[in-house]
Amino acid sequence: MNGNFDRSFSTEDVLRRRASLLQKLHIDGWLLLILLTLAAASLFILYSASGKHWEMLTKQAGSFGLGLLAMFVIAQLEPRFMARWVPLAYIGGVGLLLAVELAGHTAMGATRWINLGGGIRFQPSEFMKIIMPATIAWYLSKRSLPPKLKHIVVTLLLIGIPFVLILLQPDLGTSLLVMASGAFVLFMAGLQWRWIIGAVGALGPICVGMWFFVLREYQQKRILTFLDPESDPLGSGWNIIQSKAAIGSGGVWGKGWLQGTQSHLDFLPESHTDFIIAVLGEEFGMVGICLLLIVYLLLIARGLVITAQAQTLFGKLLAGGLTMTFFVYVFVNIGMVSGLLPVVGVPLPFISYGGTSLVTLLSSFGILMSIHTHRKWIAQV
Repeated sequence: MNGNFDRSFSTEDVLRRRASLLQKLHIDGWLLLILLTLAAASLFILYSASGKHWEMLTKQAGSFGLGLLAMFVIAQLEPRFMARWVPLAYIGGVGLLLAVELAGHTAMGATRWINLGGGIRFQPSEFMKIIMPATIAWYLSKRSLPPKLKHIVVTLLLIGIPFVLILLQPDLGTSLLVMASGAFVLFMAGLQWRWIIGAVGALGPICVGMWFFVLREYQQKRILTFLDPESDPLGSGWNIIQSKAAIGSGGVWGKGWLQGTQSHLDFLPESHTDFIIAVLGEEFGMVGICLLLIVYLLLIARGLVITAQAQTLFGKLLAGGLTMTFFVYVFVNIGMVSGLLPVVGVPLPFISYGGTSLVTLLSSFGILMSIHTHRKWIAQV
């Protein structure tokens, strides 16, 4: 009896000490476990989606390592310290977007990157996915809530400047995600329903205006293809048709790892980036996709728990904005690959190949960890 009790007590003591160590390192154990699971899944799927491309795999692993380091460093910073630097970060982010517009690197008809030399380049618009909700959370946390009309106007202006600059690159998908990240914070700040209903009512005229004056021809074609993919099966409809064929051919259990035909025979374009979930569906079937969705749901649920437990208004608004933006990120990618949404060029979080996106996502979860693990010591911002 005593021996069993001692062993049980010893096990509980070890678990308690491990939890205490993570707390001292400002790391949330559940978030870390889920993120490492997604990292392993990404490398596993990417190896097949890239056609066994080891160089691409090592680059992705390096990006994960860099992102985890950034996450760890950011988690050490107190939210009130980060709040002080938010305005400067916003100015710097807008400055980088202007630099892209003036002297950015052009590839595949879009100017979205800044070259650092030596083959290294990064996409400044990705950083705005963090900077935008942080800026709106910083601004609204210093005002009385629900926000008044003048505060809503300033918020929309803060959102609109990066939105337009990213749209001009052109990058419709990222611009919409950046806009959504700011809009979520505004909504969580207690935006009155009359403003929400008014915004929904204005969507019609706004969409018409964007169709005629903002969207480029290839973007209009993507929307028309979404409505009727068979209208141009060998052109703009090719991606969606092949994607749905890959997912459908996987059935319930899939064809098996490295056994996919749509990606390995080059029928499926961008199989290692935007359409990587089609590779997952073909090789691991509905079961594989459902398992990935469960991991995503656990990550989102943990983010919402951290949001609910945040002790400051700034932390609550920022954590909620980052979590809901991540949800939209997942929803838009899966929606466009399965034909439920137009193709807007949004990668699948943590699974698609891409260094800047990966580091940005992990940095955002570093902020969530900071908000959660510093909550006993921070004062109201």
